[in-house]
Amino acid sequence: MTAAIEGTLEAPVLFSTEPTDCGHLIGIMTLNMPKSLNALSVEMCQLLSQQLEQWQGDEQVVALLLKGAGDKAFCAGGDIRRLYDSMSATAPMPNPYATDFFGHEYSLYRQMHFYPKPLILWGDGIIMGGGMGLMAGCSHRLVTERTRFAMPEITIGLFPDASGSWFLQRMPAKTGLFLGLTGAMCNGSDALLTNLAEYGVGSQDYDAIMQRLTQSDWQTAADNNKENKHNKESNNSAHSIVSRALGAQPVAELPASKLAQHWCAIQQLMNRGGLGDIDALLQNDEALTQLDTDFATDSWAQRAIATYRHGCPVTAALTYALYHKVTDLSLEQVLYLEANVAVHCAANPDFKEGVRALLIDKDRNPQWSRSLADCLSSEGQAYIQQHFINPYAKDEHPLGDWLSAAALGNEAVR
Repeated sequence: MTAAIEGTLEAPVLFSTEPTDCGHLIGIMTLNMPKSLNALSVEMCQLLSQQLEQWQGDEQVVALLLKGAGDKAFCAGGDIRRLYDSMSATAPMPNPYATDFFGHEYSLYRQMHFYPKPLILWGDGIIMGGGMGLMAGCSHRLVTERTRFAMPEITIGLFPDASGSWFLQRMPAKTGLFLGLTGAMCNGSDALLTNLAEYGVGSQDYDAIMQRLTQSDWQTAADNNKENKHNKESNNSAHSIVSRALGAQPVAELPASKLAQHWCAIQQLMNRGGLGDIDALLQNDEALTQLDTDFATDSWAQRAIATYRHGCPVTAALTYALYHKVTDLSLEQVLYLEANVAVHCAANPDFKEGVRALLIDKDRNPQWSRSLADCLSSEGQAYIQQHFINPYAKDEHPLGDWLSAAALGNEAVR
């Protein structure tokens, strides 16, 4: 029996608990904005963070599960319409609302990554942008035959943020760079391949999975905690108990992985040279056919290539630069750097223009401020690099207490 613990059914995030057979609780967090495909707002990030902190200190709560309301999406990104409204010509730099939005969002991701209790993601439906950040922060991720995920920021003039710079870098065969540049829509099998999920189940299996979780023996994990044994890999840890419960669920038949089908072509494409070389190939149908006929003619790849061609050149340049810049950085360093870039994007023209074209006027005809050739020139490279510079006065960076003054070098941290 599920018990609500606070709020109303109209709240943007719902919290409840599910009792286990041995007297413990599983916390349930439900993003509750189905009309906007559960897009993340500042308030939602704050509510999630507060509840995570509360349940962390509650010994009765042994694991948490995060899901989205409705049957269309887990979370389709952040609430960028409100960000658009804040991006006026007279907005100060750094934009206060952008600081608030990205600061709370990125702080939540950090909290999730280092959370001591299991965080289970029910990743059914659409997962994009900010939803991908939530996905990456969970310890146990379930995807279904209806899962569709993407980092489509190239369509709106932002960049693959929400810790995207961190998890795209960790995907095999440079598939992450391809996804960041093209915004390609992927499926549950792709999530398993790229280490964004661990379990493929059916969309109808939620109740069966909850039953496996509630019937598990959580007492051993509780005893471990009392003895201050917090090794997540221990056979009796809460994380291992969740893994056994989810691993016992029959594997569902998911759509075939497009990344697996085309990994060789993607790997060759992403290692063609610099961004200018990759762009020359992506812009040339004949050259793509010579690279791999199957890739060049596949409808999935064609949509990805078309998205790149219509996308923002500044986003492409930022994506490529970040992908190589964060290779040896920690999660916290990456989020700090992303916060700098995001606030600069909120002050520069392409992000506002991309949102206008896609969501406000809906003409789907953005007028980008620069071509890729402009971005690759010496002046353009200086413009791209400017995005990484900390725009805040001393001690005012929203994530500044995470890092030492020299953590990213003089150009990134004051």
